[in-house]
Amino acid sequence: MLLTNTEEIPGKKITAFYGVVSGSTVRAKHVGRDMMAGIKNIFGGELKGYTELLQESRDEAIDRMKSQAKQLGANAVVNVRFSTSSVAAGAAEIYVYGTAVSVE
Repeated sequence: MLLTNTEEIPGKKITAFYGVVSGSTVRAKHVGRDMMAGIKNIFGGELKGYTELLQESRDEAIDRMKSQAKQLGANAVVNVRFSTSSVAAGAAEIYVYGTAVSVE
């Protein structure tokens, strides 16, 4: 499955459009990660626990979008975009969407 944030894939011809596909996941903070983040806030630096949490969330949302595209018969998703929003205290949604297409 090819993914791109552009409207076309260089060297490929779009032969069919299947419409918008999306994937999302909602994740909550982990108590252990929260404590480490609190310490990092005092001294500064990257919050690696949160970085890992967000990467896992993006990967899961992408996998769900790819699965939806595959079910439609697509072999690529173009114009891919990400969005994030706070759902509840300590929980955030990662949402990814794009246009499912077939390319040759």
